[in-house]
Formats: sequence, C-alpha cells, structure tokens
Amino acid sequence: MRALFRRPSLAAAATVLLTCLPAGRQDLSSGVQVTAADVASLVLVAIAVTVALANRLTRPLSARDPAPAGAALPARAVAAASAVVPARALVLAPVAGAAGIAMLAAPDVLTSMPGYVRYLQVFVLVPLAVLVAVRDRTDTLIVGGALVGTAALQGLIGCVQAVTGTGASYAGERVRAVGTFGALDIMGMASVVSYGVLVLLAAGLAWRGGRRAAALGGAALLCVPLALSLSRGAWLALLGASLVVLFVHSRALLARVILLGAAAATVLVLGPGAGSDPDMLGRRLASITSVVSHPDQSVSDRYSLWLTATRIWLDHPLTGAGPRRFAELRDAYAPIELSSGSDTDDPVNGFQRMPLLSPHNMYLLTLSEQGLLGLAALGACLGSMAWWAVRAAVPAAAGLLAWQGIDFLYGDVGGPSTVVMSVVLGLVLSLVARPPATGWAGEAPVALGVAR
Repeated sequence: MRALFRRPSLAAAATVLLTCLPAGRQDLSSGVQVTAADVASLVLVAIAVTVALANRLTRPLSARDPAPAGAALPARAVAAASAVVPARALVLAPVAGAAGIAMLAAPDVLTSMPGYVRYLQVFVLVPLAVLVAVRDRTDTLIVGGALVGTAALQGLIGCVQAVTGTGASYAGERVRAVGTFGALDIMGMASVVSYGVLVLLAAGLAWRGGRRAAALGGAALLCVPLALSLSRGAWLALLGASLVVLFVHSRALLARVILLGAAAATVLVLGPGAGSDPDMLGRRLASITSVVSHPDQSVSDRYSLWLTATRIWLDHPLTGAGPRRFAELRDAYAPIELSSGSDTDDPVNGFQRMPLLSPHNMYLLTLSEQGLLGLAALGACLGSMAWWAVRAAVPAAAGLLAWQGIDFLYGDVGGPSTVVMSVVLGLVLSLVARPPATGWAGEAPVALGVAR
C-alpha cells in the first residue's frame, strides 16, 4: 500500500491488467456485472483522493513555504496544489453536471441513479484519478506499459482462439478472437489491442535505433489479433487514429505513408489475386463497402437502434429521457424491423441471445438519455482534449483520442473493457495537462510524449 500511495500510477496499471482475468460464465439476466477491474478502479479513485488531499494539506504547511495565520496561501503552495489536479481537469465538470441534470429530470430518479453513477465512474472519477496518478515520465511509462502488456496478452489469447476454434462464433464457426472478454463483450479485445498498437506506434516514432524497431515491430504484430477479431469498426478506427498520430508527428511522413498505402492498395486490387474467392477475413473486409447498399443483419439492427435513439431524443430534447432509460423505452420507439437480440456463442458461455439494450453509438446514447446538454458536454470534453493534444503535439494522446472518438460512432460503453477506456481517457488528459512533465526526458521525447 505504501508503494501505491508513493506511486499511484501502479494502481492505474493494476486496473488495466486486471481486465485480463477471465470473466467466467456470465448470466445476462443478473444485471450489472462487477469485475475485479471495477473494484480496482474504485481503489484507484480512493488513492487519488487521498494523494490529492495529502498534497494540498502538507505542501502549504512545509517549512519552505511558511504562511502566517490568516494569510493567503503562498504562490508556491497554490502551484503545488494545482500541479496535483491541473486546471484542465475542469473539462470533466460539464460532463458530470449534464449527467446529473438528466438524472434529476428523469421521471424516476432512483431508476436513473445507477446509470448516473456508472457514467460518473467511467467519464469523470477514473479519468480524474489517472490524472492525479500520472505526474511524470515514469508514471506515463507505467500506465502505457500496462496498456501494451494487456494488449499483448489479450492478442496472444485471441490468436490461439482463432487457430484452435475456441473463440466467439462467426458464420457458424468459433474462429473470432475475443481474448478473455468472451462473446458477450465482442469488442473488448479489439479495443484493448488497438490501444496497444497506438501506444507502440507513438513510441516507434519518438524513439531511435533498436527501440524504434522493437516498438514498430510490436505494433505490427498486434495487428494480427486485431485482424482476427473480425471487427470492422476497430479496423477503421485504428486506420484513422494511426493517420492522426502520423499527422501530429510529421506531416511529411504522413504524406509518404498515404502515397505508399495508395500504391499498395492499387497493386492488391489490380494484381493476380483479384477475382479469387476471398476467405472469411477477406469477406469481412469486403463487407465494409456494402454497409450502406447491402447491410448485413448486425448493421441493419444498428441503423434501427440509431433511429430509436433519435426518436427518444425528439421527445426529450434538452435533458434526455434519463440515464439507463434507453433499454426501457426501446420497444416503444423502435422500428418493426429491429431484431429482438443478437446471437452469441463461445465455449465458456455457450449459445445466448443477447438483448440489444443500447444504440451502439455513444453520441446517440448520450443524446437520447441526456439530451442536448449531455451531448454538448461530452463533445466539449473530447473536443477540448483533442485540441490540446494537437496543439501541444502529443501524438499518442491525439491517436488514442481519435480512436475513441471514431469508436463511439459505432459503439458505446459496457463490459469489462470499459474500465480500460476510462484509464485511457485519464492518460490522455494527463498527457495534455502536463506535456513537459509526462512526455519529456532531457532533450528527447518519450514514447507517449511530445513530438519533435
């Protein structure tokens, strides 16, 4: 415990690593699933509160900065307190406020309260705790290393699942890589692996020599389990986020990569392999171009859920219907073509019919449950961090935030991987709030830090 209070980033790293624990068999009728990572996130929040209070109470009374009774705090003490919780943390306040207003405006406050608490945990408390915990270069590397280690372990398990046929079911075969998250959190492994790829990509661009080769090689290897996850959205999000990382690091390098990518795509399309019968991965990749003209059932259901969320918002435009009320109101607003659920199957949970209880779009979920106030608060929070990341030239922060922003277009919160997302948002906020402290070592930028 002494080590955790001396270096709170270890608690943040433990929160990420604990998501690797197998979830075991899950019962969809049991309601909220509390995981070891959730418990660790609460411990992280408690440690961060204790550290922040300790710094605020002890530093102003130090012998170096004495203050007579009744006098204002010395400037150095105020600076020390603000260093623990930087002013940019205020970007999280509107998120908490808008969610609270939506809860109070809901027809049943007690029903909406658990949703508000969960939203507060994911988007405010855990990111704020990580902001307090990540104070210097070492903290940055600890949390970034935990993300990479978790991605590597989940990716390795996912590859084994795809090869041995012990993953989640796809087209009647259990070949979809899902890591320890299982079929009920089908996007979990793809999300965690994507975070690892972006961290290593930023490291490879910042480092030199053998470390650069190792980082870029690790990022390339992690693309294998990401491909085997068969997650089209994660592929597109990683492509967009990688381009953002390159843009922040070097516009010239970005231009060269785009030219090389266009040339490679031309060769693949016009090469001798064109016209051959594509395999499962090829069919999944080809289906990206048909999501509008010929959508499959999962995409069609997603469109129906988006329409449902829009209809709920039209009846509750300013403050929304209330946290966690989308599932309650879904059937009253859904079009008739919406399926009753999605089929899932894996060796641990077996075959289950998973109800579609969210719109699979974080922006529309927020709009339907918190109205324009909630969406504006979330947009302002993410937009501010994105602006700071680009302006301060922090490639990893910009890339991670770009991936999350794109991911929110086709996904929302839920499942064990949500805690990892919270830590990532906190890491991004730490990097943009303290870019010199968290991302600079001597004259050279570190993996997650400021670009040259």
